Amino acid sequence: MSFDLAIRNGQLFDGLGGPPVHADVGIRGERIVAVGKLEGTATREIDASGKIVTPGFVDIHAHLDAQIFWDPLATSACWHGITSVVMGNCGVTFAPCHEADRSTLAHLMESVEDIPAKSIELGMKWRWQTFGEYLNALETQPLGINAGGMVGHSAVRFWAMGGRALSQKIADPDDVEAMREIVGEAISNGALGFSTSRTHVHRTPEGDAVPGTYADENELMGIARAVRENGGGVFQSVPYLDHTDVQTHQDELELMVDIGLETGLPVTFAYVDTRGLPNGWREAARILEQAEERGANVLGQTQVRSLGMLFGLVNNTPWDRAGPNWIEFKKLDLPARLALLQEPAARARLVAEADASDVPIGLMHMLYRQRVEDGEARYDVRPEDGLMVLAEQRGVTPADAFLQIAEQSQGKALFIFPIGNHDFEVIGNMLDHPRMLLGLADSGAHCGQIMDASLPSYLLSYWVRERGIFPLERAIEKLSSEPARFFDLTDRGVIREGAYADLNVIDFEELQVLAPEFVFDLPGGAGRFIQKSSGLVATVVNGTLFMEHGEHTGALAGQVLRRN
Repeated sequence: MSFDLAIRNGQLFDGLGGPPVHADVGIRGERIVAVGKLEGTATREIDASGKIVTPGFVDIHAHLDAQIFWDPLATSACWHGITSVVMGNCGVTFAPCHEADRSTLAHLMESVEDIPAKSIELGMKWRWQTFGEYLNALETQPLGINAGGMVGHSAVRFWAMGGRALSQKIADPDDVEAMREIVGEAISNGALGFSTSRTHVHRTPEGDAVPGTYADENELMGIARAVRENGGGVFQSVPYLDHTDVQTHQDELELMVDIGLETGLPVTFAYVDTRGLPNGWREAARILEQAEERGANVLGQTQVRSLGMLFGLVNNTPWDRAGPNWIEFKKLDLPARLALLQEPAARARLVAEADASDVPIGLMHMLYRQRVEDGEARYDVRPEDGLMVLAEQRGVTPADAFLQIAEQSQGKALFIFPIGNHDFEVIGNMLDHPRMLLGLADSGAHCGQIMDASLPSYLLSYWVRERGIFPLERAIEKLSSEPARFFDLTDRGVIREGAYADLNVIDFEELQVLAPEFVFDLPGGAGRFIQKSSGLVATVVNGTLFMEHGEHTGALAGQVLRRN
């Protein structure tokens, strides 16, 4: 038997939670055709001796909707074994879209997800109005990985209601029917589901709540039924979880359960633990367990580490709006900032302005310097890494300590501000819970604020290898077949004959998450964080070697994922 690609001598994980076996994988075209001891030759071979072989990982919470048009590799996801992404999360999408609303949706994406509107408008050529036409346009693009998406509530509301999408909290019956119709078009043409945002954190550039934030149950149920009636799909939400109000927290979660029970759709919602409601995750787990008993398929979705903003001289500081000196400082590039810090008078003005500003002292107590040990970025912050502690050790104010550390590191030092999932023990408990999906990597989003696309590498290197929270086979299942099943991505996330040949070869003992870097490679020269890994030997997408030792091979074999 001959193969196009053979991966030999690896420890193979099937993605279904089974124990590893020593086996080869034979690939012909885009499919796996043999698993076991291969007899025969191959055009290309990968020796996986001493390595693990896994299915390609599935990222179900991405915002690459625009980026993938100018960046077919889908960086940073491609550096962490991701072979399939689900875009269109949080209710913000670029389709459906009337031509007159293009700029509105671009600026909404910038406001909610920190993707520069200028880069979107320069890098993405609009050739669609409906969601089906968006997928058609995506199919004309070269893709390194597989990509599909949900249709977003904000875009749907703008399509159906125009300017009233923002001003009118409760939609009229005719509006709901118009939304049902356009959502039905999206689902029938391959959308993987529907997404909405109900959190008050998500705002328009003008400071208004995004369309759909206050949608009532009639609107949400009407749309969910349209999803079901046109072929089904996932209902995804960023819920309004007031982490200081137990009743609001419970009511919002019960709404997700009601949608699942009423429609039979799989439902998932973003969930991070907060200090304001320290036992909130236990209440969420209880509601999810009861929902399962009642027949609803409702899953939370959480991150593998703290949901943390990054501050540093390369991007943002806590004092960017503290006064005129900081505002001018913000306009400078990194070399110019470092040069200015060499001028004692200029530096003194920055420190004085920061010390006199109204930046909350609570924020200072929540900033931790990110450690980088032997090239590996650490996210398990320690009290001694706190900015206030470092400032006290140096005998200076927090702003002065921040600038000293930034200068001494030539601008490379970063500080983490954990805004959710503060307690790593709670994170571990959530990750181990059967009703919690892995998500919130936010690939493509929060360009200058957050970099969490390294979720798979961090789960494997920290939670499995270092902490031993669960067996490696379970972690791989959570990264591959579990999200693929939830989104009904047939033949993805598993290693078996007949499945798509999306695979990773990983040197597990050498796997590391490297420090975030700030680069200026977005259309128009805008900046963003990226993050790479080490130890990822090879990534195969649809039978084609895509990444090798962190470098792109030149192949672009990704496909658009449409709901079957």
